Amino acid sequence: MTKRSKKKPDFRINWQAILTDPLLQQILSLVIVAMAVITLLALFQVTQGRWANAWTNLLRHWFGWGAYPVAVALLLAGLLWLQHHLDRPLRWRWRPFVGAELVFFGLLTLTHTILGQGDPWGLVKTGWGGGLIGWAASVMLSTYLGWPATVFILLALVILGLGLTFDVTTADLKRIAGVMQRERARQETTLPAQPTPQRKRQRPTRPTQAQPSPRQAPTPPPQAPRPRRAVPIPIIDEPHAATPPRQREFTLPPLDLLNESEGPALTDEEIREKSHIIEETLGQFGLPVEVAEVRVGPTVTQFGIRPGFVERSGSAGRKVRVSQISTLADDLALALAAPRLRVEAPVPGRAIVGIEVPNSQVQLVGVREVMATDEFRKLDSPLAFALGRDVAGEPVVADLATMPHVLIAGTTGSGKSVCIKALTTCLIYNNSPDQLRLVMIDPKMVELVRFNGLPHLYGRVEVDLERVVKVLRWVALEMDDRYKRFAAATARNLDDYNRAMKQKGEPTLPRMVVLVDELADLMMLAPDEVERTLCRIAQMARATGIHLVVATQRPSTDVVTGLIKANFPARISFATVSQVDSRVILDMPGAETLMGNGDMLYLASDAGYPVRVQGCFVSESEVEQAVEFWREQAGPIWGEAPWERMMRPEERAQIEDDADDDLLQRAIALVQSTGSASASLLQRKLRIGHPRAARLMQEMEEMGVIGPPEAAGRTRRVIIGGQE
Repeated sequence: MTKRSKKKPDFRINWQAILTDPLLQQILSLVIVAMAVITLLALFQVTQGRWANAWTNLLRHWFGWGAYPVAVALLLAGLLWLQHHLDRPLRWRWRPFVGAELVFFGLLTLTHTILGQGDPWGLVKTGWGGGLIGWAASVMLSTYLGWPATVFILLALVILGLGLTFDVTTADLKRIAGVMQRERARQETTLPAQPTPQRKRQRPTRPTQAQPSPRQAPTPPPQAPRPRRAVPIPIIDEPHAATPPRQREFTLPPLDLLNESEGPALTDEEIREKSHIIEETLGQFGLPVEVAEVRVGPTVTQFGIRPGFVERSGSAGRKVRVSQISTLADDLALALAAPRLRVEAPVPGRAIVGIEVPNSQVQLVGVREVMATDEFRKLDSPLAFALGRDVAGEPVVADLATMPHVLIAGTTGSGKSVCIKALTTCLIYNNSPDQLRLVMIDPKMVELVRFNGLPHLYGRVEVDLERVVKVLRWVALEMDDRYKRFAAATARNLDDYNRAMKQKGEPTLPRMVVLVDELADLMMLAPDEVERTLCRIAQMARATGIHLVVATQRPSTDVVTGLIKANFPARISFATVSQVDSRVILDMPGAETLMGNGDMLYLASDAGYPVRVQGCFVSESEVEQAVEFWREQAGPIWGEAPWERMMRPEERAQIEDDADDDLLQRAIALVQSTGSASASLLQRKLRIGHPRAARLMQEMEEMGVIGPPEAAGRTRRVIIGGQE
């Protein structure tokens, strides 16, 4: 037997741990701030000294007049570094940083090029101009390009740097140009002017196509044209048409209409204290762990712990099992004095176990701050919307076009209606009324009524349960009508169809989003028809550009049935009462540990595990400002909702007759293909009730398609071709 060798002490210094220590970095940031303040005082000759004068002379020699911006930048860098460790982690962006550098060095070179034409080096000796850096760049560019070309290139670099610094994109320039053009047109229309060909310019109509006639009011005698604020949009009389004619380009609303939100963050002292409590609590149960990383979010802070090894005498150590940490969730909540605690074991994609501890103060996540992020811009989809921020504070965005439907569940007051409002706000900020239409159903009557008057909205927000079923039926008919149009145009989906219509110069079809704020009330009213209609739309409507957003506060199996869940792969779960409700909506526990007030678990359609997100908040004033912006710009587009035709008795009878004619043709094809005819066969295959099946049997008998009833309840004989 070999003797166990004693472990030699390791005297190596862990420089990485020392350099990444938060306390050391705070001290370094304070040193930089103090150095910047002394530099500014010395530059303005408030203080004098050998070291201070040598340092400022060195800055003037290298940067010239740029020594002052360098000192200010040094001060800002120290303050931002200090804030990064004291308040909230900063999100560095390369565009403003690179833009500021281009502006700074471009102005240094441009100053030396203009002022130092006679004696460039003499300007360096005086400590003014662009300094040594400006002299080197100016001499090189002037020698090889000449003085005029150098000035032109430097001006272009400065302009480019300003654009990057203030994050100005081409979309912003187009938006500014559109606003200026609209203001110019508004000023021109307010001036009394004689009608000219330019003032009477209208979009030409095609004589071969039947255009819907606008509703005309009694016209007064011919007079001078009245001042008008915007180009009028006609009101469509045909209620079943789903495509308003495009009259002009719309200007999307700016993000300035939305509020900026900031909140308190977790301090470093609290993070260190909670990390120590987690390690000590698990260590008391014989589970050595190490807090490897900390991710501070708006609602919770995720402590990523790495399991250690349990030492055993005479044998190698055994690694701590993940299940052992999960079973101690209640003990950790007791030690941390947390109301609820969630253990993510393990964190997907990382070799750690995540312990999500609620923050003492919840940060408010606004729609504006998420829509302004690069993640939202990179999505580049008309149906993109902001979800919120995850446990690390990173923005979470989604695309309704790829879902293509989403199911939302949670208890009362957990944030379902606010989530629907935030989603709708994002959609109307990205789409004009001729690109997107909304159908809103709100049985609670108080949540979505703020959107009444929005040009994107079909009619008004539906609050009557008796009408809601017919609204869903109209959506299914609209889906069928779009498929017929696609078949006539040989298009696979909405994008192909709209592309073909644009080439022909014909109107395009808008995308459609149906938002239902409470599914439980509909399922109690007509469960079979609502489930059948929703599932049929969810199964087939993706290619037609129709998407469903359904919310419920009772995620039970009689409301969220298995058929509905199968057709809604993307799901959002807010706080639930029990683990059973969490399993119904997410097929896994976890939602019962959420904090409420926008705290959600988002399960994407292509993900196997949900992500915890603090949802975006949108206030009533923000919704009203967005609706008012579109109302002033577009005005009323539709006189009434397109499903109002189905509500009138005489027109509803005509629609039912048309549906019966189509059903009769399907019944004839069915009995001729099977060779037998019975009411039960029609009920099973056509999914209809017994009265309608019996009526179809009688009509087919009168037409000579089937024979008379047989004795003993036998199936009827089918007459091929309608002859005996």
